[in-house]
Amino acid sequence: MSTFRFEDFTIWQDSIDIADELFDIADEVNNERLFRFSEQLRGAAMSISNNIAEGSGSFSDKDFANFLVIARKSVFECANILVIFKRRKLITEERKESLFKRLSILSSQITNFRKQLI
Repeated sequence: MSTFRFEDFTIWQDSIDIADELFDIADEVNNERLFRFSEQLRGAAMSISNNIAEGSGSFSDKDFANFLVIARKSVFECANILVIFKRRKLITEERKESLFKRLSILSSQITNFRKQLI
């Protein structure tokens, strides 16, 4: 049994796995010229799991559902940053597409979980 409710959610577990890879990318492009880009990606990646975790502590399903909306928006922010990284030749098309697939699945999972709450 987990200490915190969110640890049992597949959407949280998947968001942590994706964040690991996004952090790897941020680490790879983390130099003075690109520091802001890498920090933006780290923040957006963390926002997904943070909002799932924070929402799981809500006293109502409606409040939790609002946190899931924010988590889902952060998925889209990560996808946008990956497009920019690909255009700037900081990641390959294959890496972008692989992460796009995972982010798309996570987005759908968050949406479906939210529908169960409301």
